[in-house]
Amino acid sequence: MDVLLSITLFVAAGCVFVLAAMVAGRLVRPDVPMPEKGLPYECGEPAIGSSWVQFDLRFYVVALVFLVFDVEIALFYPWAVLWGSAPELALLLGMDAFDLRVAALLDLLFFFAVLVVGFAYLWRFGYLDWVRSAATTSLRAS
Repeated sequence: MDVLLSITLFVAAGCVFVLAAMVAGRLVRPDVPMPEKGLPYECGEPAIGSSWVQFDLRFYVVALVFLVFDVEIALFYPWAVLWGSAPELALLLGMDAFDLRVAALLDLLFFFAVLVVGFAYLWRFGYLDWVRSAATTSLRAS
């Protein structure tokens, strides 16, 4: 019960800090309306034409694939650190170090298998092909 109370207080304090910062920002910032503030702006260049341009979804797919594999690399490092300190951790848990390493290896292989299946799916359906030929696109459409 103490853990639940601690988590609840932590989340509540976090929400209070965020709301306090937003209210303070609202009260402190100047309110000077100008027509230039409503214009779309990117990379220092004024917008030409309509801002309702349809982007290719492959940009988003590449970004999501990057995030997935970036998170994978971020999770491999702590796993490797714990793999190296398995004997000390096994003593704390009352286990054999070999059994702990086998369990950690199976967990990592399962995690990696999920990522490989996702990568194979993206590769199979051509989501990783940056430039698709017209023949490939028309064959997949039919």
